[in-house]
Amino acid sequence: MASTEQGARFPEALLEERVAGALRAAGASEASLGAATTAMLHASQVGVDSHGVRLTEHYCRMLGGGRLNKNPQLQVERRAAGSAIVHGDDGLGHYAMYHAVEVGMELARESGVAGVGVSHSSHLGAAGAYALAGAELGFVTFATTNTDSMVALFDGAERFHGTNPLAFGAPVPGQKPWLLDMATSSIPMNRVLLHRSLGLPLPEGVAADADGQTTTDADAAEMLLPLGGADYGHKGAGLAGVATLFSALLTGTTLDTDFIPMYGGDDIATPRNMGHFVLVIDPDKFVGRELFGLMITRYLASLRGARVRPGAERVLAPGDREWEEAASRAEKGIPIDPDTARFLGL
Repeated sequence: MASTEQGARFPEALLEERVAGALRAAGASEASLGAATTAMLHASQVGVDSHGVRLTEHYCRMLGGGRLNKNPQLQVERRAAGSAIVHGDDGLGHYAMYHAVEVGMELARESGVAGVGVSHSSHLGAAGAYALAGAELGFVTFATTNTDSMVALFDGAERFHGTNPLAFGAPVPGQKPWLLDMATSSIPMNRVLLHRSLGLPLPEGVAADADGQTTTDADAAEMLLPLGGADYGHKGAGLAGVATLFSALLTGTTLDTDFIPMYGGDDIATPRNMGHFVLVIDPDKFVGRELFGLMITRYLASLRGARVRPGAERVLAPGDREWEEAASRAEKGIPIDPDTARFLGL
């Protein structure tokens, strides 16, 4: 165990054991807790600590309160050759979302492109976990969800969109997948909560107080700002609407402004009916898997070899930083904030 500014570091195997044990003790089925553990560990491995194992305590509380179904029975309704809806039965969102990727790959093998919506689900953690799941098996994969209002609109002074992530993954022969996982807010709200737990200030221009004024005080942050900040936040706000379009409107689930908040409030028994969406593309049904592999390999080599500006070391492709962080954490351990360490008995 080593100490870092984020907290003590622990080996992945120990965290996997403690997280799965906590969810099991809270009553989660083996299938759903396995999916949740995998998704949270992915986030912790690649440095997305706000969506990593620190969420275990929250999920356990929701399982205990009844908001989350401990033993969800997933149902799949195929709507057409390339479309389906997965009913999550109000269980852990990770379980429904991983299954949606599986359904999407099955349909895409036949139709080339498959869109799979998820209804009656819950918080899914890091959307990149699901884009990665498809990419690792050879499919170009897009994953998204909308969440409860916590991000101001451009020039707005109240919460409207959720952090609404967009995640894209693509297979690369002989390499880790190309992976882009981004919130459409400047940062996720879980990052604010993490900074509160660690007593650290926020970066400039990512959050606002109750009056819509920017703040670096994590305790005073009432809402997030959209990606792009004060000058270009219309881009982030527009992309947040894209997530809502796919995740809520196409699935008939819950709009950002209508969600029961993930945190706060006394109601931890009512399901939130979250919607998610996965788009899966089979390269074999387009240019062919072999040529696609040659093209993306060439593209990434060109990108990484691009000339850099003075003072910069190199250009990174989406996912490069995450895979380097994962390798470092595999060697040094995964940093865990004090509150999570106490909950997991570490």
